[in-house]
Amino acid sequence: MSSASNREHMEKLMMGALDGELTGKEQAEFNQMLSKDPSMKEEFEKYKKLVKVTKTMKLKAPAPEVWENYWLDVYNRIERGIGWLVFSVGLVILLTYGSFKVVEAVINDPGLAIIIKVGILLTIGGLAILFVSVAREKYFTRKHDPYKEIIR
Repeated sequence: MSSASNREHMEKLMMGALDGELTGKEQAEFNQMLSKDPSMKEEFEKYKKLVKVTKTMKLKAPAPEVWENYWLDVYNRIERGIGWLVFSVGLVILLTYGSFKVVEAVINDPGLAIIIKVGILLTIGGLAILFVSVAREKYFTRKHDPYKEIIR
């Protein structure tokens, strides 16, 4: 085994040992390699400390005032609104295309009885109507909620 591939294999074993993913055979090989190379043992100890530190780290949550001020900024509200708009348009396009393909496949399938075809098409149509109805209701409720500025 060349020096570069030996080093790569050692690093692979080291990462596996840090994650607790080594088999018994691999662990024995790793321990043997560590005993032969003090620099690798030192590097492994540094990685163990790093893993310990990163597992105990937590991000500090911003104060509620920070979020209140964040949403007061017009740019932040517009940015979020545009993001949701683009996402929604893309989703509508994909759902519409997929629905047409399903309807096309159902209509063109000669093995399905006519009553099954009608049932599938009515189910898809009903789901589409319900989806639009719920989306309209949520939009209307959000726009006309007299308590939307109140923090709960």
